[in-house]
Amino acid sequence: MTDHLHIITGGPGSGKSSLVGALAAEGFAHMPEAGRAIIQDQQAIGGHALPWDDRAAFAELMLGWELRSHREARAMAGPVIFDRGVPDVIGYLRLCDLPVPDHVRRAGELFRYNPTVFIAPYWAEIFTQDAERRQEPAEAEATFHAMRQAYAELGYDLIELPRGPLAMRVDFVRRHVG
Repeated sequence: MTDHLHIITGGPGSGKSSLVGALAAEGFAHMPEAGRAIIQDQQAIGGHALPWDDRAAFAELMLGWELRSHREARAMAGPVIFDRGVPDVIGYLRLCDLPVPDHVRRAGELFRYNPTVFIAPYWAEIFTQDAERRQEPAEAEATFHAMRQAYAELGYDLIELPRGPLAMRVDFVRRHVG
């Protein structure tokens, strides 16, 4: 049973990680985003599995991360909040105009989450770039649409997170998660 696994997805810079962090501070179990950690690790070791170097290798590392996170979270009691999930890898590959390998598609079909997924819309007012987030605003918005499509195609119901103060977003998720 995976109904206790709740995804928050969307484009970069839309407040997902801040929301997950605030929910974690309230005591929710959570799984961190793969992308930022992978980028930091690859930069530390001089690796090439980076979104600006080898996007396919980066996607494979993200898939491995998400599969491990899913496996760990299944054993946890109560709601677990994910900062992205397996379907994000599908959305990422499509965003990059890369083929979605059969094993990635299969992972999206087999490793399921709660049927309702929270999606953070592109939000120009809070979008910023940093050492790991190099996307331009247009790519951030395109990522939102790619994630929406990937999750919808896998049969998830998407609830768009409201734009507003963090406390309001936390309350919104809390009311839906229980």
